[in-house]
Amino acid sequence: MRFAASRLLFVLSGVFAAMSPAHAQYPNRAVRIIVPTSVGSGADLSSRVIAQQLSERFGHQVIVENRAGATTMIGTEIVAKSAPDGHTLLMAPPAFVINQSLFRKIPYDPLRDFAPITYVGNSPLILVVHPSLPPKSVKELIALAKARPGELVFASSGSGSITHMSAELFLYMTGTRMLHVPYKGPAPGVIDLVAGRVQLMITSAPITLPHVRTGRLRALGITGATRSAAAPDIPTIAESGVPGYESQAWYGLVAPSSTPQETMGQLNREVVGVLRMKIVRERLGNEGLETVASSAEELATYLRSEMVKWAKVVKAAGIQTQ
Repeated sequence: MRFAASRLLFVLSGVFAAMSPAHAQYPNRAVRIIVPTSVGSGADLSSRVIAQQLSERFGHQVIVENRAGATTMIGTEIVAKSAPDGHTLLMAPPAFVINQSLFRKIPYDPLRDFAPITYVGNSPLILVVHPSLPPKSVKELIALAKARPGELVFASSGSGSITHMSAELFLYMTGTRMLHVPYKGPAPGVIDLVAGRVQLMITSAPITLPHVRTGRLRALGITGATRSAAAPDIPTIAESGVPGYESQAWYGLVAPSSTPQETMGQLNREVVGVLRMKIVRERLGNEGLETVASSAEELATYLRSEMVKWAKVVKAAGIQTQ
């Protein structure tokens, strides 16, 4: 009888353990991917492609929710304060680590309050100028900027955005000065650039290449370390007179810190599996985004290195924020 009783207790303990939250099957309801940027951004696109495939794998809907504003801090804070159960995730763009240096105080710590899942992918940006501007190469642009310090006007998709910081990195590395005009997103900046209201911009390939091909904009350089498959005829900025220059738009999937390791491991396996699918690589590749699909540790290392890199640029450029 004692053996039967102990056996019954053992079985019941296993049942109760399986029913406890710590051992609940993941996911057990819809999963949200918060995108802290606008619809149509690289973070938004990659999130929607991943969400579609994850929904099929999980058997639960994966919803993409855009919560743009305050230089991505609105959406990011929502995830930081969410329950750490894997049901609310963040598709983090470069501003995720840049904001730490731009603002005196932000409502979260990008390294302490989040746990990395995987480095999703990246895409280089393109330095484009209005055709009325004489330079036809990066070297000629640098010479003109040095001859007319502070006169050339460049657009960005917002203060602190990767388009802004990529331009600041260019100015820092070339010892030049230009006037910055921030816009609310890349599209308005490109519209004004095509119209000639501003003279140059560093922004994404998908939004600029159509204008380059029609001659309404002139491409001078790619910001990545290597040439882009989407535009192999455009040289990199590094090979065009600024050795060591490299910047890119990137996206990493993260969850609130304290999310169970088992859940984090499952998320990494599933998302990496999605990113390695041919249909996903091709879909994102057509938009100029190269998939990476890293380990959580590799994303953590990359986030730390990006934070250090942009902190130096912010300090050197003397960028003032509130």
